[in-house]
Amino acid sequence: MLTSREKYLRRSQRNRTKLRKSAEGKLRLSVARSGKNISAQIIDDEKGITLAAASTLEKDIRTSLKSTSTVDAATKIGTLVAERAKTAGIEDVVFDRGGYIYHGRVKALAEAAREGGLKF
Repeated sequence: MLTSREKYLRRSQRNRTKLRKSAEGKLRLSVARSGKNISAQIIDDEKGITLAAASTLEKDIRTSLKSTSTVDAATKIGTLVAERAKTAGIEDVVFDRGGYIYHGRVKALAEAAREGGLKF
C-alpha cells in the first residue's frame, strides 16, 4: 500500500512527464503548496535554474496578508510571479500543478498568473 506522499510523487511525476512531451522548450511554472503556504517558480529545465519565484514565506508578503493559506494569498502570489516573469522577459510557460488537483488555491494562482500576463 502506498503512502499519501508516494501517491503525490507519482502524480507529480506523471504530470511532469506529460508536460515535457508537450512543452516544446517552454519554461515551467511550478506550484508548491502546503497547509500553510504556497509558492510558485518559473524554471528553465534545460539549464536547471529558477528565473522567477514568489512565495508566501517572503516577509513583505507575509505581513501584508491576513493569512498565507487562503485563496487570496494564492491570487497575490500568482500576480507577483507574473510581474517578476514580465521583468525577466518571460511570457510563455507551461503550468505544472505538480500532484495537486487544479482546484482552490492552485486554480486561483494559475488564473491570477494568466491575468498578470503569462500565457499557458
